[in-house]
Amino acid sequence: MENRSFLSVLPLKGLPGFPLRHGTNLVQLVYLYKKGKAVFHLIYFIKFLYSFVLPPGLFVLLFTAAAIRIWRKNRRPALMLLIITVLLYLSMTPLTAELLMGGLERKYAQPSRIEGDVIVVLGGGATSGTPDMDGEGNLYGAAANRLLTAARLYRETGLPLLFTGGQVYTDSGNEADIAKRQLIGLGIPAEDILTENQSLNTGQNAEFTAALMKEHGLSRPVLVTSGFHIARGMEEFRKSGLTPQAYPSDYTVSQGGSFYLSKLFPSPGAMQSTGIAMKEYLGLLAAGL
Repeated sequence: MENRSFLSVLPLKGLPGFPLRHGTNLVQLVYLYKKGKAVFHLIYFIKFLYSFVLPPGLFVLLFTAAAIRIWRKNRRPALMLLIITVLLYLSMTPLTAELLMGGLERKYAQPSRIEGDVIVVLGGGATSGTPDMDGEGNLYGAAANRLLTAARLYRETGLPLLFTGGQVYTDSGNEADIAKRQLIGLGIPAEDILTENQSLNTGQNAEFTAALMKEHGLSRPVLVTSGFHIARGMEEFRKSGLTPQAYPSDYTVSQGGSFYLSKLFPSPGAMQSTGIAMKEYLGLLAAGL
């Protein structure tokens, strides 16, 4: 009988990047484990360094150092600077961003059944002049995810699509025009695509879409937008006299997420998400006035 270590027949997979091979013994296993664990710790140590030696985390260190220096001369302004620094730091952490974004994304669930006569997609920004497979201009990530969701809903329901969004800035792309080209590129017939390409914000999205729907005899929109944006979109469409069905997409926060130390590391992405979430909460407050 072949002489093999009992470890070689166990269903062990090893650590990522360090797979076990036939005949691995205990000494080799311990070595691989320690090597893999060291690499794992090094990766997260580097992430930690990056989070504080690069903006925005760098500003937390600079403001903290300034507050400590001021403290020796005048404690009141130093305390104020420390409070501002803590608030700034919190706005940069994934933990804060996920709490704020998650609260928005949980306001509406995806429906199990579609009840509408048109799929309305809200734009979310676009570039102009950038190369695409069949033309120029591309939707930003959030808008592209919304478009993909709408295209899949079209395949499932056959309902016409209405994309709403214009050219918000002089150097940005026209969202609805770009979306129509991309939808046609995905094989959706042009006659099943309506576009509203003049609106500049969510309020105008709703107002101009309501008018376009009335022209085409449509009255029950299925509203597709990002999970963090769906609550404000629903409020604006209701104010325009419509009764939309919410279909959130483009989620940013995992369901049943867990806490780990990296969620306390400041990052540009987390700060951007915090800003987006705060904008949505303020928009909801304004819509309710």
